Amino acid sequence: MDVIPAIDLLDGRCVRLYKGDYAQSQVFGENPVEVAKMWEDQGATRLHLVDLDGAKAGKIVNLAAIEAIRNELSIPIEVGGGLRDRFSVIQLFNIGIEWAILGTVAVEKPELVQELCQQFPQKIIVGIDARNGQVATRGWLETSTVLATQLAVQMQELGAAAIIYTDINRDGTLQGPNLEALRELAATISIPVIASGGVSSVTDLLSLLALEPQGVEGVIIGKALYTNDIILKEALQAIGPGRLQDIPADFGTSNIA
Repeated sequence: MDVIPAIDLLDGRCVRLYKGDYAQSQVFGENPVEVAKMWEDQGATRLHLVDLDGAKAGKIVNLAAIEAIRNELSIPIEVGGGLRDRFSVIQLFNIGIEWAILGTVAVEKPELVQELCQQFPQKIIVGIDARNGQVATRGWLETSTVLATQLAVQMQELGAAAIIYTDINRDGTLQGPNLEALRELAATISIPVIASGGVSSVTDLLSLLALEPQGVEGVIIGKALYTNDIILKEALQAIGPGRLQDIPADFGTSNIA
C-alpha cells in the first residue's frame, strides 16, 4: 500500500482544514516547497497536492506554488482543486504534474471526464468526497444527491485510473478512516481506491492495509503527519509501497496540446 503525504494550499501556505471547513483552517507551513521537500526526503514516493483556493474559485489559483514544488521534487505528484475544464488540466501536465484529480466535474460534466481520460490515459484520477455517502462538490461547499458508489462505477466506466475517496466528516479530525465505506466502495469497482480522511495512527494504516486485497491500494495522510501522530518513515516501514506504483507516471504525456 502506498503512503501519500498531503499538502493543502490556501493563500500560498500549507494548511489543514477540519471537516472541510475553510473557517477552521490551521497553518502548518508558510513555505509549501520546503514542506514538500521534507516529505520527499523522508521517503515519500508520491505527493498529494490540493489547491483549496482553486476548489472555491473553480480554477487553478496556486499554480506558481505547484510549479515550484514540481521543480524541486523528483517524485511524482497528483494535484486536485478547481480542475473544471480541459485547459486547467493541461496547465498541470505542461508543468510536469503526473496525475490530475477531478472532483466537481465528475458530477457536473462527466462527458469532460471521459474526454480527458481518453486523451490522457492513466493520468486522470477522480476524487470522490462524501458526506454520509453523498458526493460533495465545489470545494465541499455543496452536497449533491449522488451516491459515492454510484459515481465511482460511472467514473470507472469512463476510464478513470483510480478513485480517491474522502470522508469529509473524518477529514482533519484524526478519528480514523471510514473502513466500512471504503470496503463498500472497493467492492463496487475494480480500479484502485485511495483512502483519505481521518487517518491518525499506524494502527489506522494497518486497518487499511487489511483492505488492500479488496482494492484499497493507497492512503493519503495529512494532519496526522503535521501533528506527528504519524511519522512518515515509520508508516512507510509499516505498510510499504504498493501496486499504485505500477500506474506509469509519464503515460500519455505525449498527447498534451
